[in-house]
Amino acid sequence: MENEERRQLQETLARLKQEHRDLDGAIDALEASGHGDPLQLKRLKKKKLHLKDEISRVEDQLLPDIIA
Repeated sequence: MENEERRQLQETLARLKQEHRDLDGAIDALEASGHGDPLQLKRLKKKKLHLKDEISRVEDQLLPDIIA
């Protein structure tokens, strides 16, 4: 993997992790307020799960499994 490709993957990973944290905070705030729309909460949680999958995919590209 070239340095430029690795750098781009690392930037993507950092952006995805930040988005995941932001969504986590938004979900917590909606749940704490007690006024959160259940459908909106469900959508945010689904998006957060999708981001987690994307984070795993990018991490796998950066650190591929080595079969010993």
